[in-house]
Amino acid sequence: MPFDITRRNVIAAGAAAAMLPFAGRSVVAQGAWPTKPIKIIAGFPAGGQTDLFSRSYGEYIARQLGQPVVVENKTGAGGSVAAIEVKRAAPDGYTLMVTNTATIMTNPAWMKDIGYDVAKDFVMISMMPSGSLPLVASEKTGAKNLKEFIDYAKKTEKVSIGTYAAGSYAHVAIEELNKQYGLKMEAVHYRGEAPMWADLAGQSIDAAIGSYLASLPVLQTGKGRAVAVSRKRMSVLPDVATLQEQGATSRAHTLMTFQCCVAPVATSPEIVRKLSELFVAAGKSDKIQEMLKSQGLDEAAMPLEESQRIYKEEAPIWRELIAALNLSPM
Repeated sequence: MPFDITRRNVIAAGAAAAMLPFAGRSVVAQGAWPTKPIKIIAGFPAGGQTDLFSRSYGEYIARQLGQPVVVENKTGAGGSVAAIEVKRAAPDGYTLMVTNTATIMTNPAWMKDIGYDVAKDFVMISMMPSGSLPLVASEKTGAKNLKEFIDYAKKTEKVSIGTYAAGSYAHVAIEELNKQYGLKMEAVHYRGEAPMWADLAGQSIDAAIGSYLASLPVLQTGKGRAVAVSRKRMSVLPDVATLQEQGATSRAHTLMTFQCCVAPVATSPEIVRKLSELFVAAGKSDKIQEMLKSQGLDEAAMPLEESQRIYKEEAPIWRELIAALNLSPM
């Protein structure tokens, strides 16, 4: 059973502890963790949802544990750069990664030699649903819904849609729309959301798919309009129907997109569970509830077992979808 606290993880954690000096073993055994700052490696740039979740949840956890939580942004290759660094970190509970669906689900399904194996190298701590992602069309398209945007794409020679990473849900969604409607829209991949939304505002691209919060300046200025959202309707965009409601048929539009926190695979199960409990408690706090509400989110951090269950159920679906699209490997 991959990516969870199993007997294999317990044995691995014990083996790792056995290699530590006696003082280190006693710290773990006595439950004194943490005794120093915890580092969260965020897989995407500042200004995006991954960064926001890293800092918001990290701030709560720091208060509860009485130790600083330091966030470092390590970007590149859809979170793979961060994943490789965290994979190599000591499994002592002091180095974690917060990243998103691309790193955990889609990268392994289409990228060659990514340098990590999710099931073998990490243990899931908590998934944090990232909510539906709006498909925002540039004002130049004149589109008010998915049908109008598809009609625009059919009559326009070259249409480009921004994504926050190659291989991300946004990338898959574009290719699924191309497949269903017989289009050749180009997915333009950015290293994070900020430059993508800036290009949409400047009409360099025709549309973009990303988080509501990052898209808000574009929506507020009228430079872009949300024509669809992904998994379910959003309270902040109540009149914008989902892709499925508007006729898009791919299962990709039903899968959960998320941020998540993981640790190196041999991390003590006790530390993993403690961290998971802290993430869940953080998600219920007034400050994070307010942050989530500002993004139209009504789901917070999920418990350990539920997070691991979703990974096991949905990872094979992502692999199947991406294989059928025949995306060019990187």
